[in-house]
Amino acid sequence: MTPIRRLAFVVNAQKPGACELAEDLVALARSRGVDTRVSLAFPTPLEHFRDVDACCVIGGDGTLLGAAPAAALAGIPLIGVNRGTLGFLTPFTADEARECLPTLLSGDFITSERALLECRVGSAAPVLALNDLLVKEAANSRLVRLEVFADEELVTDYLCDGLIISTPTGSTAYNLSAGGPLIHPGAEVLAMTPICPHTLSNRAIIFRAGVRLRVRNVSDGDTSLLLSVDGRNLPTPRAGDMIGISLAAPRLRLIQRRDHSHFSIVRTKLKWSGAAAEKR
Repeated sequence: MTPIRRLAFVVNAQKPGACELAEDLVALARSRGVDTRVSLAFPTPLEHFRDVDACCVIGGDGTLLGAAPAAALAGIPLIGVNRGTLGFLTPFTADEARECLPTLLSGDFITSERALLECRVGSAAPVLALNDLLVKEAANSRLVRLEVFADEELVTDYLCDGLIISTPTGSTAYNLSAGGPLIHPGAEVLAMTPICPHTLSNRAIIFRAGVRLRVRNVSDGDTSLLLSVDGRNLPTPRAGDMIGISLAAPRLRLIQRRDHSHFSIVRTKLKWSGAAAEKR
């Protein structure tokens, strides 16, 4: 890979030790002649990602999710350093970041390309998400009936607590908690998982990369929807608005060590047991 000569930092100042770690990594990068810039803003403006070679995100998975859309639009790969809890998307610990940064700056790394969702409500501008889109009843107290189309074909109408539309990256998040499938991050698919459906045969569905999903609220009465992309709420759809979901054209690249193992991360973070765990 090409060496990194201009490095941006996105730092979640609410995470313990994040600012101190950022100071160490910035000093380390500058000692090797790398130009740096730092942002504590959330969401981080698109301009912060322009004219740099990569961006180091210091925080938790939520911090990286917030930086992902702008980084993808700018074509900038992200280095995820974990100062949160789970750390699926931020695989470098603080010590590993200090140890590995010189190697990464030299260009000795691999990148993992990740698909993003594009969500469009009515005539509003599209919104990007790395993990998922959540559609549910706004008051969180009633069931919602949602009609779903794949391209122009009716899939079904769900009577449920909500729907999760997930990328492969997001399959280990809310999708997994709701009983959806784990999907390898390199797969070009998306998953739709109903939350507590009243028809027990309703299960998660995997769709091909080019599908265009449409979701419509067909509930009785004045039921309104809540839409959330990667934990950020969108404006409430108006009556009759269609929610359009597809895989986005931009892709996000995550910088990883050459010895990175996706399934090792999954085994560790999900605390899988069995023969594979016993051999470690």
